Amino acid sequence: MRLFTVDAFTDTAFKGNPAAVCLLDSPVTDRWMQSVATEMNLSETAFLLGDSLRWFTPAVEVTLCGHATLATAHVLYSTGAATGQLEFTTAGGTLTVNQLPDGGITMDFPAKDVTPVPVPEGLEKALGVTPVSVGKSALDLLVEVDSEETVRSLTPDIAALSAVEARGVIVTARGTETDFVSRFFAPNVGVPEDPVTGSAHCALSPYWSARLGRDSLVGAQLSARGGTVHVRHAGTRVHLAGKAVTILSATLHT
Repeated sequence: MRLFTVDAFTDTAFKGNPAAVCLLDSPVTDRWMQSVATEMNLSETAFLLGDSLRWFTPAVEVTLCGHATLATAHVLYSTGAATGQLEFTTAGGTLTVNQLPDGGITMDFPAKDVTPVPVPEGLEKALGVTPVSVGKSALDLLVEVDSEETVRSLTPDIAALSAVEARGVIVTARGTETDFVSRFFAPNVGVPEDPVTGSAHCALSPYWSARLGRDSLVGAQLSARGGTVHVRHAGTRVHLAGKAVTILSATLHT
C-alpha cells in the first residue's frame, strides 16, 4: 500500500503539522491501523479506503482531524488520483474538500460552539498562567489568555493537563500579525503538543468571529513548527483552508 508523509497548513517543508497518509487497497483491522499509526509516531495517521477516512494518533482513534484531512486531499490532488470536489465519510460526519486556484485546499468542517465554564481545578497551575476566560466545546477546553506573547511562551505541565476532562486544551489570544493565535495540548490522546490543529479551529473560528465581528479570519498556531489556518465561520460549519507539502512517498510492506 502507498504511504505518504505530508506537512499540512504550510507551504514550506518541515513546517506546519506532519501527517501520514495511507491509501488502503482493501479493508484492514482497527488493530493494524493503530499499529501503523504507532509506528509512524506522528500526531495523526490517516487511512483512506474509497471515500471512508479515519484518523489515528499513536495512542487512539479520533473522531475529527483537520491537518490529516488536508494531507489526504493533498495526496489525492497532487498524485492525480482525484480532481474536483471530494467528500470523505468520517466519524465526524461528511467532510467536503475543494482545491483552490492557488494550490491551497479548503475543507468544510462542523463548527464547535464554545460554552463558558468555570476554571477547572488545577488548570491554572498546569498552564502556569491566569486565564482571561475558559470555555468548552464538544471536543476541547478553550482557554483565552491575555496576549500573543503569553501563548508563545507557555511551558505547561503536560502530565497535569492530562487531568483535564477533554480531548485537548486550546490556549488562545488576540494576534498581532494575525487575527488570533493558539497552541494545542492533547496528552489524553497521546499528543503532548500538536503543531497545527485544524479541528481546534472548528472552535476557534466561531469563538473569535463572535469576539471580532467578522466571519473570515486568519489564525496562527505558535508551536515550534508553526502554521497558518484561514477560517470562515458559516453558521453550523467552518471552512478551513491551507496548503500542504509532500515530504515522503513510500510503499508499506506489511
